[in-house]
Amino acid sequence: MQDGNGLDHLAGERAMAQFDLQAMKVYLAGGQREYEISTKMAQLVANDPVFSKEDRVRLARKDLYKNSLRKAGHAWKTILEKGLSEVEGLKLRHFVDEPTYTDLHWGMFIPAIKGQGTEEQQHKWLPLAYKMAIIGCYAQTELGHGSNVQGLETTATFDPTTDEFIMHSPTVTSTKWWPGGLGKASTHALVYARLITDKKDHGIHAFIAPIRSLEDHTPLPNVTVGDIGVKFGNGGYNTMDNGFLRFDHVRIPRENMLMRLATVTKDGKYVRSNKPRQLGYGAMVFVRQGIVIDASIYLSRAVTIAVRYSAVRRQFGNKDEPGELQVIQYRTQQSRLFPLLATAYAYRAVGFWMKSLYADVMKRLNDNDFSTLPEVHACTAGLKSITTSVTADGIEECRKLCGGHGFLCASGLPELYAAYVPACTYEGDNTILLLQVARFLLKTLSQVSKVRPVGTAAYLGNIKQLSTQNCKVSQGHDWLNTSVLLEAFEARSARQAAAVALRLAKGSGSEAEFQENTPELVESARAHCQLILVSKFIEQLQTGTPEGIRKQLEVLCYTYAFSQLIDNAGDFLATGYVTGNQIALAKEELKHMFDKIRPNAVALVDAFDHTDDYLGSALGRYDGDVYTHLYKGAFKESLNDTVVVDGYEEYLKPVLTQNLWAPHSKL
Repeated sequence: MQDGNGLDHLAGERAMAQFDLQAMKVYLAGGQREYEISTKMAQLVANDPVFSKEDRVRLARKDLYKNSLRKAGHAWKTILEKGLSEVEGLKLRHFVDEPTYTDLHWGMFIPAIKGQGTEEQQHKWLPLAYKMAIIGCYAQTELGHGSNVQGLETTATFDPTTDEFIMHSPTVTSTKWWPGGLGKASTHALVYARLITDKKDHGIHAFIAPIRSLEDHTPLPNVTVGDIGVKFGNGGYNTMDNGFLRFDHVRIPRENMLMRLATVTKDGKYVRSNKPRQLGYGAMVFVRQGIVIDASIYLSRAVTIAVRYSAVRRQFGNKDEPGELQVIQYRTQQSRLFPLLATAYAYRAVGFWMKSLYADVMKRLNDNDFSTLPEVHACTAGLKSITTSVTADGIEECRKLCGGHGFLCASGLPELYAAYVPACTYEGDNTILLLQVARFLLKTLSQVSKVRPVGTAAYLGNIKQLSTQNCKVSQGHDWLNTSVLLEAFEARSARQAAAVALRLAKGSGSEAEFQENTPELVESARAHCQLILVSKFIEQLQTGTPEGIRKQLEVLCYTYAFSQLIDNAGDFLATGYVTGNQIALAKEELKHMFDKIRPNAVALVDAFDHTDDYLGSALGRYDGDVYTHLYKGAFKESLNDTVVVDGYEEYLKPVLTQNLWAPHSKL
């Protein structure tokens, strides 16, 4: 989307496009209706001055946070006044592009109540949450425990004499720490605590705890709550009030325990529901599929900035062409940038598939079919880990690809990185998640002779064949066969998993031995996840993509697969499936893909349809008028409010005059 009608410095680039741009926009949006809603909400936000991000990186923390409250309130008012649907409201908040308390309220608090609350509890709490008469957060992580949920220390002890739970934080490390929205905004917290009845610990359960008065927003008695402090980066994630929370024997009604999966009766008896605990997995799949889509969006923003700027920036040259060359012409730039462009497209395709996976999981859960849950859990855990890690690194790589100007906040890239990088930790530490995938692979291999693997692990059913056959590629074009590519990734993954499984099988089977082999286990999990990403991108191509964009998507798919093959050449070679010569042939094919992307590069990032307002980048402007806006932007810097800087008389002048010891000096 273009935000103005000025001169288009990138018109020549756009004229080279060899695909149907409008069809690609619709594809990336997820369909015509989704495209129309996205376009409408993006323009609504871009045209509303309240949502401006122009001075965000220059604001002090208090002003920054107060401004985020203003925007969140204005967004909610806009949603109500315009009668926006839930989908439209979600899109509007997305384009406001500012981490704030509403993220956890809508993204975690409400889904948790849906997934873990009884019908009666949902009827009580959801109407209040939907109209934002209460504001909720998700308080799981503690100062001393994050990924190890079973190690949480906060307690909820039942008192049958009053029919209440007593919430308590017994140690400093039991302090809830990091929940977004907790610090200053939330009125209620969905607290994960150790359930204790009659001195027996029943493990971790969820409770809805009021933490602030609905009258004046002050903390309730014996509740200590606040913001944990400034985080990495400028604006970034500092618009979010990540908080701390402690309870000093705070009483809440028994009914505030979410009881879909377990109940505590009035006399203190703990009763497990006949509903399987796996019912809670639906919310987890929902959140993680959203994270994968977000990875594509954030990476596409960074790539859009880097591609457009690379087409504008000119450096050096050669004797065959007069003048300086566009940076995007250099093969070194292409080899770093184009795979990231392809990765953004790959993640979008996988995100679409994960939406259908979520729909399938929910249908199965409603039919009490839990057969696919282990595979789905491993799949979503691994994809969350891989996509967030690669996206965080990819944003930083795009900053480097923009040279010195990429270091300016005006580029949009430093703040984008600071806002995104927490994704590598929340909803599961990425290394821990890969180890969960590895455990799934080990269990699948141990049962392969009895139980046929399904879904993304189905290839392990062919473990014998994949362990013995080798790659048949003899010429470069042999790689341009999706079945050949898939078999290469399947063989690599199967062999790595089998090798580490064999090593563990020869040992004692202890947890210490598992820990000793975690580097290899993480590698095998990563290989499995990369296979999923390649295979699902290929599947998307084979399920009816429009003719006007299919060829470009095929180029991007091969680019993604070849770049993964080459980046992980050591693994492919170590497993013995491919040879060094076959890797070299893949490298040549990847260069051919770069040649096909080059004339389409700017149009391919245009297809993401990011407004200038949403990108917030002088380097990534649609019109390519980079230098004018960098220059004009410098005059908005507060240091330039005066010609002579404040502090000159006290500190600079004494140095310049060598009069450091004069009586008037305050040094």
